[in-house]
Amino acid sequence: MGALNFVQTIPEPALAPPSGRKTAGGFSTLFGGGANLLATLVFVAAIERGLPHLMAWAFAHGVWQGDGEACRDAGACWVFLRHKAPFILFGIYPEAQMWRPIAVVAMLAALTLWTMPRAHWNRSTLAAWGVGLVLAVALMAGGIAGLPPVPAASWGGLPVTLLMTVLSLAFGFPLGLALALARRSALPLIRYVAGGLVEVLRGVPVVTLLFAASFLAPLLLPETIRLENLTRALGVFTLVSAAYFCEVLRGGLQGVARGQWESAQALGLRSRDVLCVVILPQAVRKVLPPLTSTIIVVIKNTSLVMVVGLFDLVSAGRVVLNDPAWPMPYAETYLMVALVYFVICYGVARYSLHLEETLEEGRR
Repeated sequence: MGALNFVQTIPEPALAPPSGRKTAGGFSTLFGGGANLLATLVFVAAIERGLPHLMAWAFAHGVWQGDGEACRDAGACWVFLRHKAPFILFGIYPEAQMWRPIAVVAMLAALTLWTMPRAHWNRSTLAAWGVGLVLAVALMAGGIAGLPPVPAASWGGLPVTLLMTVLSLAFGFPLGLALALARRSALPLIRYVAGGLVEVLRGVPVVTLLFAASFLAPLLLPETIRLENLTRALGVFTLVSAAYFCEVLRGGLQGVARGQWESAQALGLRSRDVLCVVILPQAVRKVLPPLTSTIIVVIKNTSLVMVVGLFDLVSAGRVVLNDPAWPMPYAETYLMVALVYFVICYGVARYSLHLEETLEEGRR
């Protein structure tokens, strides 16, 4: 019998590990294949046709100084934004007390920046947020420490947007977690009540809920209880954000293996510690992208408060356009409002990506 020549006696050469991401060259991305080529040509043609007109409107014929007369029959009226920016950003708040909404915005921005590093995620930071939010509302409302009182109807602009966002998220997240746990409860009554509440809040438009809170709340509440429009709108946004958080967190909780619960309970941990220390961090890590999307939706939904007469960024922009001394520069005003929203939402999205990368590295 001859020698067996199908048995490999020489080891295979070692190959380099595959790269983490597939990369494609710029040329093949733009012109590789018929669809890419067509999309590239359409994009280039749109830029070639539109960019010169946009540049001429924004810069060549743009008005940077002067008054409303200078903006008539001209390009972009940037000088309008220079005159009206304080009103768009801070609404009809009394001019003599304008330092108070500015301080509130600065304080919320500082707290956000302080909270971003994971090393600062502790009880002290949580307490700082609690004190900061109480101080922010007290500064806006006044009536203490010699500050003149300012009714909530006079608040407006960026402070209203930020306060509405932060407070609805702060109240909505724990409420959403409670609803998610209730929807996973073994008791049918609790499960059905939580499910019905979530489906109603998700199935009814936010605008309808705002109108209902604005017109029905005074009829349903006792005469001794009078809630400002701002408080009613905050209640609506809290409930809506809780409904969306509930479904996102419920998906994350379902993604955690049952053995994690059982192992933690076998170690003698209390149910609260099992949830907060073992289960919830894993669940949140699994659903970080949809959580980010929910937060961004909540931020943008705050612009709907204009339908109940509150002055957020969008409604403040609409009001300044009614000044007869200026030729209603809609595009410039809404570009400014859109830029503010974009900066906030883009910052949240980038921070979420950073968290995904760092949490993934920590798990390896």
